[in-house]
Amino acid sequence: MPKNSKVVKRELDDEVIESVKDLLSNEDSSDDAFKKSELMVDDQEEKDIDVEEGSDVEDERPAWNSKLQYILAQVGFSVGLGNVWRFPYLCQKNGGGAYLVPYLILLLIIGIPLFFLELAVGQRIRRGSIGVWNYISPKLGGIGFASCVVCFFVALYYNVIIGWSLFYFSQSFQHPLPWDQCPLVKNTSHTFVEPECEKSSATTYYWYREALNISSSLSESGGLNWKMTICLLAAWVMVCLAMIKGIQSSGKIMYFSSLFPYVVLLCFLIRGLLLNGSVDGIRHMFTPKLEIMLEPKVWREAATQVFFALGLGFGGVIAFSSYNKRDNNCHFDAVLVSFINFFTSVLATLVVFAVLGFKANIINEKCVIQNSEKILKLLKIGNLSQDMIPHHINFSSITAEDYSLVYDIIQKVKEEEFDSLGLKSCQIEDELNKAVQGTGLAFIAFTEAMTHFPASPFWSVMFFLMLVNLGLGSMFGTIEGIITPIVDTFKVRKEILTVICCLVAFFIGLIFVQRSGNYFVTMFDDYSATLPLLIVVILENIAVTRIYGVDKFVEDLKDMLGFSPSQYYYYMWKYVSPLVLLCLLVASIVQMGLSPPGYNAWIEDTATEEFHSYPTWGMIVCISLMVLAILPVPIVFMVRRCNLIDDSSGSLASVSYKRGRIIKEPVNLEGDDTSLIHGKSPSEVPSPNFGKNIYRKQTGSPTLDTAPNGRYGIGYLMADMPDMPESDL
Repeated sequence: MPKNSKVVKRELDDEVIESVKDLLSNEDSSDDAFKKSELMVDDQEEKDIDVEEGSDVEDERPAWNSKLQYILAQVGFSVGLGNVWRFPYLCQKNGGGAYLVPYLILLLIIGIPLFFLELAVGQRIRRGSIGVWNYISPKLGGIGFASCVVCFFVALYYNVIIGWSLFYFSQSFQHPLPWDQCPLVKNTSHTFVEPECEKSSATTYYWYREALNISSSLSESGGLNWKMTICLLAAWVMVCLAMIKGIQSSGKIMYFSSLFPYVVLLCFLIRGLLLNGSVDGIRHMFTPKLEIMLEPKVWREAATQVFFALGLGFGGVIAFSSYNKRDNNCHFDAVLVSFINFFTSVLATLVVFAVLGFKANIINEKCVIQNSEKILKLLKIGNLSQDMIPHHINFSSITAEDYSLVYDIIQKVKEEEFDSLGLKSCQIEDELNKAVQGTGLAFIAFTEAMTHFPASPFWSVMFFLMLVNLGLGSMFGTIEGIITPIVDTFKVRKEILTVICCLVAFFIGLIFVQRSGNYFVTMFDDYSATLPLLIVVILENIAVTRIYGVDKFVEDLKDMLGFSPSQYYYYMWKYVSPLVLLCLLVASIVQMGLSPPGYNAWIEDTATEEFHSYPTWGMIVCISLMVLAILPVPIVFMVRRCNLIDDSSGSLASVSYKRGRIIKEPVNLEGDDTSLIHGKSPSEVPSPNFGKNIYRKQTGSPTLDTAPNGRYGIGYLMADMPDMPESDL
């Protein structure tokens, strides 16, 4: 702060009309007079300006170093593991190329409008999710706390997946890859292949037995898996070091973590297209099945994927945008990030099915060879006549097309006895129709395909390093959705809070690295986020469009962006998006009710997965996860509604900044004419006549008491304003 130089004063005229925009701008403005001890009123047309370099006043809130860094952060948060192992599965399952139609429609109806909404409120209010929703509607302030709880639940198991990827990454530096062949077991008399591996496959065995060492049920803990415990610790250390300085440390890492996956995907696509069978996989992927598109579940799954792909409701979007300048074009950002996310999903789908097409081609060739040998045996023993076989067929070098011809002939001639012959059709489509997603795709199907690549260790290293970076980009946004709101609300040191958060999450996360940990990951993935996040986003929409007012919100956007957003968003926010979200919520509840709650357990003896229902205590945990995630909303509502917070005035308090000290003063939060910027223009709304004593000059010499987060607070204590609503920040 400048030390007592010449004080700039301006007389306050009784007829000056002060807008809410000006009142709010006092907290962040870097006007020359604002640097002094006495506040002066800005002109109505002046906009908030950021603190320039070399200024004596340090802006309390950090900012992005560049627009590119911010875009990469939002892309890194929205583009995650789901784009690689969830979207391709949904595309294959729900009509191939036809699935892109409902996905794009829902992206335009709920994805971009709601993403734009979160970006806008975060950028204008410049607070995390707790502060934003406290400001817009104190009674719905629990929305921000619910977002933090969901973020914490998701972070617990999401970092476990990063730990798994780190383990596979560390094991990829050897040739051949350790999951290339089944291990041999030696006893006193002879050597044989591990039975569990022989009954399944080398990659499946390695995943369940070597990596997870999985137990046969949720109730059978089996103790900690120390390999995965170390990997989980490494994952949390990486997250903690990247996040400890907030965006000033994580922002620099974004240049690598957000861009590297695209380099890997492009390399895999080029390599995949050169492999035999890759075109079959891509053709199978994008062959539209239009009849499936009419099924309601396709639209429900497309809406769910759009919802989670953009990270709506987590608070990470709001947290990242809160570090922007207030005149940033967040509409452009919303459209750009949404379509980058979509095209990333399509690119990942091309890569996945090019590689799976190659894998299916190899499996199909093995199938043709094995069944051709069966046919030769049947010919020798006389079960089949040589006259059935076309003369041009050579079983020593038979092609898939020739085998298919022989198979069809035998099926027609031996129609009654055909099943007893034990022949398989060996169609590449049958292999491609075996839909896999999630860990089954990444750690089993894709790893098996990479074992057939030339220089397979290199591609394995690249693939799992890509998964680590995709996971970290999403983790940064998830942790920011926890840290930023708490720091903004409670003014704690970001460094200390980050370390504590990561330590607590690591110790709770130990339940996921038990031998039964994979089942807990499935439980948290199914129940901790889906319904709570849908409710959170519905309440966000209601808070802005119904309680705050969509007309005022659009006016605020016009002032902030410099142009009025399309009327399209007005109707989406007010009518279409809430209706679609409610339908999605009802459909998700119905789907959850119809699907028996349970998990797929790996049975060692049969080397197969078997569906198990959750035990009673497991059901209690599932219900508790959903209840705990949404519980802050009714709690905060009741606390606000019943005035249970004991402020000396008996009303809710808002936080103001007074030259380095955070103080509280009672304000009236029920005023409905306040807008994020100014609501209505001064000509439309008469201002209370505050006279020349709107603000109270601070008495005494300023004391530079540092705020708990180590920075100086800025702002002035406003006095004599009984009817002026304020933020709860």
